[in-house]
Amino acid sequence: MILAGDIGGTKVNLALYDFAGGRLKAVREQRFAAQEFATLDAVVERFLSDDTEEREEIVAACFGCPGPVRDGRLKLTNLPWTVDERELAKSLRIEHIFLINDLEANGYGIPELAPESVLTLHEGDAAAGNRGLIAAGTGLGEALLVWDGKRHRPIASEGGHCDFAARTDREIALLEYLRRKLHGRVSWERVVSGMGIQNIYAYLREVEKMEEPAWLRARMMAEDANAVIGECAEDGSSDLCRETMQTFAAAYGAEAGNIALRVLATGGMYLGGGIAPKIVKTLAGGGFMQAFLDKGRLSPVMETIPVRVILDESCARLGAAAYAETRATEITGRSVRRLSLPV
Repeated sequence: MILAGDIGGTKVNLALYDFAGGRLKAVREQRFAAQEFATLDAVVERFLSDDTEEREEIVAACFGCPGPVRDGRLKLTNLPWTVDERELAKSLRIEHIFLINDLEANGYGIPELAPESVLTLHEGDAAAGNRGLIAAGTGLGEALLVWDGKRHRPIASEGGHCDFAARTDREIALLEYLRRKLHGRVSWERVVSGMGIQNIYAYLREVEKMEEPAWLRARMMAEDANAVIGECAEDGSSDLCRETMQTFAAAYGAEAGNIALRVLATGGMYLGGGIAPKIVKTLAGGGFMQAFLDKGRLSPVMETIPVRVILDESCARLGAAAYAETRATEITGRSVRRLSLPV
């Protein structure tokens, strides 16, 4: 059995996987609020506390984490946790434990997805070659999926922390607003992420003076602000929310296009993370793809690149499980399925 985890800035998703017909199958899964725990060890212990037999059957574990992993250790980007493979293995009593970047885990998960778990925004003209991956959620993750002639090899990246490149008059004004608000540098993550949605909303309300109705203000205070903005944009009940999400989608599309250019993603561009599946109507409305394709002399190249949304929120967990199984096989020489991932 494989233990896999997707660690986010606000949540920790854990699952135990077995294999059925050579495919990963979730036996048990559970979501935890990250802020309620002081360490990753504590979350996993809570997950495994009910069944000693399950713990004994675990042969390997892997956790996809936000941030750069170096020598099996990392300090998480959006959580006050420092995690170490060796310390985790000792604490959890699991021999083979691996830490990888969360977008790297997403990359390993893509081959495990069922066809219905992927939505095509733009057909393009797919060809064998590199892929790009971008995922807006609590933060902004990016990864490259390099084609080696047989399979795609995920390469971790922290591209979401690169400098935000404003393209329009509104984005220039937004950049200036955020520079004042943040007292300096503005990264892509400050615009294309959960915090980015609220930054754009605040800019439109405070600088462009868009109306925030009383009913919307009340909902924003009582509920999850991003969920409210996304819902009201999708159903058309608020001009402020609609403009917020259209501005967000255009910036998202522009940066997705930047990644596609950097890696020459002839194999396709993938959108992961928790936001994209919830705003499919907004993404399909035109602003995202217009910004994606708007690359001057390279626009004809962009037309050929497929763009797909990952609908399955377990993609990173699936990828972490696949990576754990592959690495454990490499170390022990024993496999429980036909491997589809690079060793």
